[in-house]
Amino acid sequence: MCGIIGIASNKPVSINIINSLKKLEYRGYDSAGLATLNNNHIDEKKCSGRVEELEKILLKNPSKGNIGVGHVRWATHGVPNVINAHPHSSDNVSVVHNGIIENSDELKKELESKGLIFKSQTDTEVITLLITEALKNLQPLESVFKTLNKLRGSFALGIIFKDYSDIIIGARRGSPLAVGYSHEENYLGSDSYALKSMTNKVSYLDDGEICVLTKNNVSFYDVNKKKINKKIHIVSDDENTSEKGDYKNFMSKEIFEQPTTAKKCISEYTDSLKKDINIYNFPLDPKMINKIVLIGCGTAYHSCVAAKYWFEEFTSIDIETDIASEFRYRKIKFNSKNLYIFVSQSGETADTAAALEICKKNKVKTCAVVNVVESTIARNSDWVLPIHAGPEIGVASTKAFIGQLIVLYILSLKFSSLRGEIDQSNYNNKIENLKKLPDAIKKTLDLENDIQHMAKEFIDARGSMFLGRGSSFPIALEGALKLKELSYLHAEGYPAGEMKHGPLALIEEGLPVIVIAPKDKYFEKTLSNTQEVIARGGKIFFITDNKKDSLSDNIRFGIRVPYLDDLLSAILLTIPLQLLAYHVALLKNCDIDKPRNLAKSVTVE
Repeated sequence: MCGIIGIASNKPVSINIINSLKKLEYRGYDSAGLATLNNNHIDEKKCSGRVEELEKILLKNPSKGNIGVGHVRWATHGVPNVINAHPHSSDNVSVVHNGIIENSDELKKELESKGLIFKSQTDTEVITLLITEALKNLQPLESVFKTLNKLRGSFALGIIFKDYSDIIIGARRGSPLAVGYSHEENYLGSDSYALKSMTNKVSYLDDGEICVLTKNNVSFYDVNKKKINKKIHIVSDDENTSEKGDYKNFMSKEIFEQPTTAKKCISEYTDSLKKDINIYNFPLDPKMINKIVLIGCGTAYHSCVAAKYWFEEFTSIDIETDIASEFRYRKIKFNSKNLYIFVSQSGETADTAAALEICKKNKVKTCAVVNVVESTIARNSDWVLPIHAGPEIGVASTKAFIGQLIVLYILSLKFSSLRGEIDQSNYNNKIENLKKLPDAIKKTLDLENDIQHMAKEFIDARGSMFLGRGSSFPIALEGALKLKELSYLHAEGYPAGEMKHGPLALIEEGLPVIVIAPKDKYFEKTLSNTQEVIARGGKIFFITDNKKDSLSDNIRFGIRVPYLDDLLSAILLTIPLQLLAYHVALLKNCDIDKPRNLAKSVTVE
């Protein structure tokens, strides 16, 4: 969850470290720090809170040095404060770390028995002291190898050494780590996004690998200490989409980018001339697939649940969904005729990456639906379907979720065609409706003022419920999640038909209940479930694409989005829920882009 940066250069590095940390802050904002080497001295500066606080410290007391590491923290071991902030330094070495060291307690006891004293509550400090001890008899690279052999858990590390002023050592196990290249300057970072302002040439470490950086050279080693070569990737230039522009925050920008996101994604996967979907190179013949398992976490998992309805509607394939953090610990019955689809915005989600690794070990076919094509999950999958959303900086996902939904919808439609389970006319019609989606999203965004008024009703609410049926049920889950993430208000999503099986007990006078009710085969049933809530005093907020029926007088707010297609409605009805969560959070003066206790890329278990 944390973000790390390292720079080896022929000029002072502190300003570029700060600028890179600002880009990495979506990974964590509990604390920030950096360490540079200057005249064989480790100059460490750190603070609790955001990078801007660290920047103020540097303005008063600049850090010199042409080599250094930096860190933004999402706290795991130890409360967020200055002492627990990274880097963690001894007299000889300074370490920044993303991950969790699972055996830190036993290593700490071992080191304390030797007389070493710990300053912090973090698991990272054991790495610092282990390397410090190893340096008494070994060179830096050997000392790092020796230390890593003692660690259990996940890590991406950046390490500098007082007596070796020209090198940075990086290491990866479980947590992502990238290397960037430039003239008389090389870089280490948690992801390519932090490096883009400095270079577009990037390599990615795989698990067990170590890199050694100087200003003029980068060397890579595998787990057996053998020197290896790494492929250099040219990262696409989308820097213009990585700034807020005239928007208040990244999230509002990303919400209003969704017509463009949808248009780009759809155009990448459809052929206008042939009126077909241009997805090829399947790792498994769609006609031979017995089962598809869709796996993700959080918002990505909600896209999996929505896709389950689409695959079941279009195909006869057996469909399962699974939460990645549960999948990795279950006794899975793998089958060579199953396709396992992993959904992740960052492509670095630790639980999802671990689930993918289990599938690889069992030699089954895998597919990645990701936003970052250079990511670990993308690189380790047999097949990659990018969502083409561009950088998403706001911690609460919006446009990436829409991209995931579109790609999964398109994939289910293509599979139905290849398996001969949809007639050509219906297939063509579905594609044409899909092409109308970007304009429909744009029209839905025009409802922002209405939703802004609706948001005022949630300020004093003790909680809320989101209800849906069919493919609207996962949208209810996502709507509740967005409200929780951004406004810190309690919210729950339920299938509307399940209310009478327990959740109805929570309904009390004035409780906000958001009902997602497209004009589909569930519409009448959903109306009946709505009446059950009204009868018990619930305050109904009705979101629909139904243009025909008038809304009940008992409905507090009604939001109507354009009608496209029964199955596409789930995608369109997501937009009002994003706007609702956003405006409630604004009214509560919450930090929109950086909600408390959360981080964008969840790279720890």
